[in-house]
Amino acid sequence: MADDRSREARSATMRRVRSRDTSCEMKLRSSLHRRGLRYSLKRKLPGSPDVVFVRAKVAVFVDGCFWHGCPEHCRRPSSNEGYWEKKIAGNMARDERVTRELAELGWRVVRIWEHEVAASAARCAARVERVVRGAEKRRR
Repeated sequence: MADDRSREARSATMRRVRSRDTSCEMKLRSSLHRRGLRYSLKRKLPGSPDVVFVRAKVAVFVDGCFWHGCPEHCRRPSSNEGYWEKKIAGNMARDERVTRELAELGWRVVRIWEHEVAASAARCAARVERVVRGAEKRRR
C-alpha cells in the first residue's frame, strides 16, 4: 500500500512518535506499581531500559511492534522499502546487542512487545514480577 501522505507530512508525523513514556510503558508501569514493585526510570545502562530494578539487576524494555520488528504485527511501509528494511533490521540487531551487553554486566533483561501490554498489562507485570522476585532471592 502506497503512502497517502507527502514526504514532508510523513516526516512530521514520524517526528512526533514518542520514544519515552508511551501509553504502553505507562500501562505497564502502573501495573507494576499496583503490584508493589518500585522501579527506576533513568539509569545509565546500555539501551536505556524503560524500567529498571536496580537491586535485582533487572532491565525491562517495552518494544514497539513497528520499530522493533514484531513478527506478528510489524508491517513495513511499501514506500521507501529499502530504508525501512534497513532501519528495522538495525533496530533488531541493536536490541540483540544491548541484551547481550546487559547480560554480560550481570543484568537480567525482560523484553515485552507493545501488543502484549495492550492485551494485558497485568499479565506482563506478573511476568516482570516473577523475574524480579526470583532475582532478589538469588542475590540474598
